[in-house]
Amino acid sequence: MGSQRIDVEQVSEFWVAEAEDALRVAGHLMEKADYSYALFFGHLALEKILKALYTARVREHAPPIHSLLRLCKAIGLELDEARKEALIRITAFNIEARYPDLKRNFRIKCTQTYSQQQMAVIKELYQWLQSQIA
Repeated sequence: MGSQRIDVEQVSEFWVAEAEDALRVAGHLMEKADYSYALFFGHLALEKILKALYTARVREHAPPIHSLLRLCKAIGLELDEARKEALIRITAFNIEARYPDLKRNFRIKCTQTYSQQQMAVIKELYQWLQSQIA
């Protein structure tokens, strides 16, 4: 990655577009009451907006990682405890929605109320992260 030259603006805009698309899909899935996958796509939206921010700030390709907290640390973002806890919880949506042995329990946890609460957190974090992109 290091000295690789990239078009920072183009790559960052790519990630922003991907993030917006993932958030839109999460909204559709919420409307259809497919809550576990909505939260999975919510995680993807945050991961992609973080990769846009990473590209804009660090001026190189974002690392191929899924941990939202690790991406924040790589960017150098200051996070309060509430945001740290939310990012750790939302990162788990990526794992829990993906692996068959965890999927069933995750689906049970994803009630309408829980999922609406988590999507509200995802949207708040998304807007905050988006505001950090210069």
